[in-house]
Amino acid sequence: MADVQKRVLNLSDAPLSSDAPWQPRLQLHEQTFGNADRKRPVLYVHGGTFASDNSMLFKFGGVSWADELNKAGFSAWALDFAGFGGSELYPEMANAMPTPGEPLGRAPEAARQIERAVHAIIAETGAERVSIIAHSWGTMPVGLFAGGHPELVGRIVLFGPVVRREILKSVPPLGPWRFLTVEEQHKRFVEDVPAGQPAVLAEADFPVWTAVYLRADPTSSSRTPPSVKTPNGPVADIMTAWSGSLAYDPAKIKSPVAIIRGEWDSLCNDADAAWLLASLSSALEKTDIKIPKATHLMHLETGRTALYQASIDFLKAK
Repeated sequence: MADVQKRVLNLSDAPLSSDAPWQPRLQLHEQTFGNADRKRPVLYVHGGTFASDNSMLFKFGGVSWADELNKAGFSAWALDFAGFGGSELYPEMANAMPTPGEPLGRAPEAARQIERAVHAIIAETGAERVSIIAHSWGTMPVGLFAGGHPELVGRIVLFGPVVRREILKSVPPLGPWRFLTVEEQHKRFVEDVPAGQPAVLAEADFPVWTAVYLRADPTSSSRTPPSVKTPNGPVADIMTAWSGSLAYDPAKIKSPVAIIRGEWDSLCNDADAAWLLASLSSALEKTDIKIPKATHLMHLETGRTALYQASIDFLKAK
């Protein structure tokens, strides 16, 4: 194994062709040390509101999900989508305030960014395939990518996947991007815990988590309260899925798939998981794992160690 610990790869912003004049510069993180083997890469794909430094790479109680993947023998990789974390902002996000326009960062574009990351990982490591862990909305672009490129994908963990429902009649105009505050994040982090149950969010680590989150947007402190510019594509994709049209066809995925979700996850309940499990009709293997006393944000909660272990057990299976 190469002597690699932590580094950041900046994927080129050179346009792919004359009819694609703008291609975002993307930030791809690698963490590989200890028992980790670079030829066993796992790519983490974040959800729709915060990037890699606040999820797979963040140390809760001194230990991150990436740390546990390394201990299990995997090299850990994480992609920040355009408009998130250390990746390039969409040009429209340079404005001080949102202007009218279509939501930025929809699933098809995000799938192309995943493809760029996977090709970069394979070129760096010599691995034949890349396994993927995807959270929430991030499962949609992963589903698109995996369905179109089965030869590049190993095993897939869909953590709290958002799937097709028929509860909305239409998607209202959303605009290209929005401001998202820490208070808004915290509210949704805790709202699914049932009344009378003890809190599960890792509150002791939340002040540091907040600082990392706000640091991702250099302009965050210029607003009161501080807020982070966030692409609206993920919200649009979720609302479209809940209007009956999911961004990908689960039947096209051929890789082994694990659905991992929390008992209290309102965005991926029992009916959602059952629908997705049945729809993964071409998957070589599929399983549904429900973690007790956990929500959609399980990776920020006391149940995160069970999430880590369930994902690792599935990734290690032959």
